Amino acid sequence: MFSGFMLNAWIIASIVAVVAGVVGFFVVLRGNAFEAHALPLGSFPGAAAASLLGINSFIGLAVFAALGVLGINRLGGRGKQGVATALSLVFLLGLGALFFSFTNEYAPAIYSFLFGEVLGTSTSQILLVAFLGVVAIMATAILYRPLMLDSLSPDLVEVSGIRSSHMEILFLLVLALATVMSLPVVGALLVFSLMVGPPAAARSFTSRPLVAILLAVAFALLTVWIALALSYLSDWPVGFFVGSLGALFYGLGRGWMSWRPFKRSPHLLQRSAPAQ
Repeated sequence: MFSGFMLNAWIIASIVAVVAGVVGFFVVLRGNAFEAHALPLGSFPGAAAASLLGINSFIGLAVFAALGVLGINRLGGRGKQGVATALSLVFLLGLGALFFSFTNEYAPAIYSFLFGEVLGTSTSQILLVAFLGVVAIMATAILYRPLMLDSLSPDLVEVSGIRSSHMEILFLLVLALATVMSLPVVGALLVFSLMVGPPAAARSFTSRPLVAILLAVAFALLTVWIALALSYLSDWPVGFFVGSLGALFYGLGRGWMSWRPFKRSPHLLQRSAPAQ
């Protein structure tokens, strides 16, 4: 279980889980769950195009993730991004399927980029994912204070001299970076599970941001570790266990919120609405 190709799987899945926990905390706090779902799927045709051209898949993912950020940011303002993103997403998924249809391995390639290929990772891929992961965490750390302020109240961050719209696109870029590094490992459909399930559960257990981030990382690590172990023992897909455990952690968090006698302070429950 801890030798050969499995060792690479444990290492790279752990890196992805740490980044997903850190970035995912702000995804949940800012209410960007739809964007976290859309960016991996929107980057899907980038991976397909890279496969068709015979270049590194990370290049295609990075290009389409950047285009996805610009599209989400430009196609609609507050409250309109969901419609714009959904319409773009349908087109991009179809485009990705078209690109993959021109290759010799249509079905395996589709499965790999939708559900990941954590058991087929190489040492060189680990180094690249680790580098991108460090960059994503450093960017989140640098933006931590303004991101927190903007997440709690966009009006307050405007008063401090920072435009809320700038913070939005900066965070989307960080989310895109986390997507690019995670997608080849856990796939487009499971990046969302890791970035939302464990962080949402963590926020159910505590209202302290730094503690919640640490809990999110711990839950994400437990998710991928248990998923890998169960997949190895049962020969079932890793993706099934990742998705199931992400939902389980979220359910436990919701159950804890319903059971405990006191409620969290409302300032971390949702983003404040902008002044009219």
